[in-house]
Amino acid sequence: MAKDGITARSKDYSQWYLDIVREADLADYAEVVRGCIVFKPTGYAIWEGIQSGLDARIKETGHVNAYFPLLIPKSFLMKEAEHVEGFAPEVAEVTHASGEELTEPYVIRPTSETIIGYFYAKWVRSYRDLPILINQWANVMRWEMRTRPFLRTAEFLWQEGHTVHATEQEAEEETLMILNDVYADFVEKEMALPVFRGLKTDSEKFPGALRTYCIEAMMQDGRALQAGTSHNLGQNFAKAFEIQFTDQSNTVQTAWTSSWGVSTRLIGALIMAHSDDDGLVIPPRLAPIQTVVVPIYKNDAEKAVVMEAVARITAEWKGKIRFKIDTRDHLSPGFKFNEWEVKGVPVRIEVGPKDVEKGSVAMARRDVPGREGKSFVPQEGLTERIVALLEEIQAALYQRAVAFKESHTRSVSTYAELKEAIETGFAYCWWAGDGDDEKRIKEETRATIRCIPLDQPGGTGTCVYTGKSATKMVVFARSY
Repeated sequence: MAKDGITARSKDYSQWYLDIVREADLADYAEVVRGCIVFKPTGYAIWEGIQSGLDARIKETGHVNAYFPLLIPKSFLMKEAEHVEGFAPEVAEVTHASGEELTEPYVIRPTSETIIGYFYAKWVRSYRDLPILINQWANVMRWEMRTRPFLRTAEFLWQEGHTVHATEQEAEEETLMILNDVYADFVEKEMALPVFRGLKTDSEKFPGALRTYCIEAMMQDGRALQAGTSHNLGQNFAKAFEIQFTDQSNTVQTAWTSSWGVSTRLIGALIMAHSDDDGLVIPPRLAPIQTVVVPIYKNDAEKAVVMEAVARITAEWKGKIRFKIDTRDHLSPGFKFNEWEVKGVPVRIEVGPKDVEKGSVAMARRDVPGREGKSFVPQEGLTERIVALLEEIQAALYQRAVAFKESHTRSVSTYAELKEAIETGFAYCWWAGDGDDEKRIKEETRATIRCIPLDQPGGTGTCVYTGKSATKMVVFARSY
């Protein structure tokens, strides 16, 4: 049974998601700015955890952070034909400033390949200037008509890496390294969310890219969510912006570039992959508050005893556990329990007068609701016990997500089986179709090829749609 204010997943999954966002106090709609949201402190704290974890991984691979302008001359966007065609419907323009019409409109960045390409053309002269490995944390604007908090909004937050290389091989190695060693590693280890790693088909790739790679995650309704993309841009943008360098033979060469990014839709992925009908569930490694302590007392005398015990118990937690002591006297313990469950705090510790007498505490784990997840444990050794429990919860959430993904991914050999499989999850099948075949399947089923997995079984099979001989397998699913 769902908590008050939260629609059951089985009844209306879409409304359940919106209820979680509201009841867990993650975001609010910015009614005065179409398609935008306000990241409330809890929601933004989750983003800060994602940001810090990814930023560390990005820097470990030799990249550095910089920042480029929000406004991009419209003419820049027109230089790469496929790129402008892909983003034209989503672009917002600035046409006036200081009461006057601008000679050339600015585009509010939907992505930064063009303006970064302009500056890279200025900075690159010799092979000695390469590679350029820059990332930026920024906001972007895409004029979305249908919005959903975190998953799809007009303005969202992200990181976008942009690199320049001397050869196609170096650009390809960069693109795959980011996909595997940064994105997939982070999402699986920190977000406890297993992913498919693969190549996008030409009809699904980033506008202007040579190749687009992605990680695809499964949500609890069986639909896919693209959790990150990494693009080998080839020489398309380098040619458009004349990013050239003189090689060791003193010959002028055109550079090869890449771009890659993940956004605040990862918060949406976290909500939809782990949460339940009682509210938000956050993997401990990303939880802004890993443990909440709720003191329980009826009068000032009990309060003094309990709070002294709480201070002693938590004295060694700093630097080991992210915790909060809920000292709000105007709220009942039951109200606090409910609130912290809805907000997804992984571990709750309850301390009352009897617990002080017995030298124990009540400990509840969020991933196992109700009595099954609650136990009474000694105060002695509590720090180590909580640290171990947080890791146990992290692993349990990942294994639960893996089991769900595996049980909802079907190998199919016919189009009829494909249509049946995508009603509840992913369809894994041989494929030898083209873009027109993909389009027809999308029109008939609302499913797309989410990726061509990097891990292929080898050999050949029969295409699920055309009946032709196929050498690769793909993943079909409906998606967000």
